[in-house]
Amino acid sequence: MYLKNAWYVAAWADEVTDALGQIVVLGQKICVFRSEAEEVVALEDACPHRKLPLSKGRRKGDHLECGYHGLTFDCAGQCVWAPGGGRIPSNAKVRAYPCHEKYGLVWIWMGNPALADPSEIFEIEHFGDPAWGLNRGAAMELDCNYLLMCDNLLDPTHVAWVHEGSFAQDATRDTPLRVTRTEDGIVVHRWMMDVEPAPFYKKVIGFSGNCDRLQHYEVRYPSHARIRAVFTPAGTGGPDGKLSPDTFIMDSYNFMTPVTERTTRYYWFQLRNIRPDDAALSKMMSDDVRHAFEEDRAVLNEVQIGMEEKTSPHIDLPIDGGPLRFRRRLQAMINEEAEVDRQMAQ
Repeated sequence: MYLKNAWYVAAWADEVTDALGQIVVLGQKICVFRSEAEEVVALEDACPHRKLPLSKGRRKGDHLECGYHGLTFDCAGQCVWAPGGGRIPSNAKVRAYPCHEKYGLVWIWMGNPALADPSEIFEIEHFGDPAWGLNRGAAMELDCNYLLMCDNLLDPTHVAWVHEGSFAQDATRDTPLRVTRTEDGIVVHRWMMDVEPAPFYKKVIGFSGNCDRLQHYEVRYPSHARIRAVFTPAGTGGPDGKLSPDTFIMDSYNFMTPVTERTTRYYWFQLRNIRPDDAALSKMMSDDVRHAFEEDRAVLNEVQIGMEEKTSPHIDLPIDGGPLRFRRRLQAMINEEAEVDRQMAQ
């Protein structure tokens, strides 16, 4: 169902404190907190004795005490004390998940800990660059499978109907799409030439008149996306164009964390190449983007229900080429990983 040997976003960094908390990733309940050294600790949230969640216990410095019988665990998940005065059972331990903080996010590795390499975390161009502005919002809860959101982020066409008042324009309805497979994902993209800017972008671009617009929708395995929007004065864009100095670029980063089979936690932020210190602009963009994402959420929650309750087969259209290729390759990766696990278990 999921690719486990991969980094997923567990939380915004400021959501994890020294208090015990519970998150759910890939259907697994995980107890998270910060150690006395301010490092993120993530442990299986179930005492091995009677499975009371450790998040219902208490901190003892960097040790975690179960609230039922006092079994005590260190940050590596090993039991260091058990009641009764006897030997601690060898299987008195819980799984510890590797974590890494980057981009203001806490990333968690759900697979083989020996394979957890922080250098493989999604690389974000211009993060921390003082010439680029940043806006972000709180994580969103979606009542749909994470792959439906991945589909959505490989689908530039849906903006024409879902986001009429923000990202849409006539050219988003029928301009042909190009699909490219990369080493780590799928890109769906197109240039729309000499068109009126979409309403959301018209408020922020620094030129008047028509534009050439790039929609670059990219999703990387297992569920991380970059949506690049480029607006440049008409006649300066296209695959071979020399972009104007007035070109506006917005990179939207989107991280879908599967919670359960039908729920997803969605983290997002944008980087822009204009007015980096303009707090009012950042707030306006965050508010408008959040509104657009609420439109996506309303649709995808209903799609989840529709796909679960369908009484006839659904169909695919030519515009679904990118999402279908992404799903096929991801499923192949999941199958390959499961086969390796099966062979190692023999």
